Amino acid sequence: MHRMHHAFADTEDDPHSPKYDETIWNMMWKTKTIYSAIANGTMIVEKRFTEGVPKWDAFDKIARSWPSRIFWGAIYVAVYWQFATAWWMWLLLPLQFLLSPIHGAIINWFAHKYGYRNFSVGDTSRNFLPVDFLMMGESYHNNHHKFGSRANFGGIRWHEIDPTFQVIRLLNKLNIIRLTERKHISIERVKKAA
Repeated sequence: MHRMHHAFADTEDDPHSPKYDETIWNMMWKTKTIYSAIANGTMIVEKRFTEGVPKWDAFDKIARSWPSRIFWGAIYVAVYWQFATAWWMWLLLPLQFLLSPIHGAIINWFAHKYGYRNFSVGDTSRNFLPVDFLMMGESYHNNHHKFGSRANFGGIRWHEIDPTFQVIRLLNKLNIIRLTERKHISIERVKKAA
């Protein structure tokens, strides 16, 4: 679905575009519907979107099941039971359950409407936050749309630090993953190219 978003960004075929959905709620419902259809096999997507993507049917079946959801929900409740020191902290629990869709809504709605652009690309992607620790680097959405396969979403301007990329670098140093070498993209090169 992510590959579809990049291939069809801000067109009618985009699985989540604020340009073709009237509200953030409509966009997220459309995203959920398309995701479920792909995951359940009722929507067949072009091979270019699935090529090279690992397929773990058994794991996905367990991970997407209601028992798994209830298990993880119980873990969240147990953490709150153990560590919540005031009644109002329990009001945050529903937000915990919804963090993934909230995160998706922020990036796929707001990062296509508000913010600044480092690059002119064929869509409305923007860098939503100039300093991004809330979205762990994903709000550098314009950078990501320009360089879709780059692990570091930030790093174009001095203030764009991608926290997730720092974790990736640590995992690479620990030999848990292998990060391929890429040339560093600096704002000076961006200015020359513009």
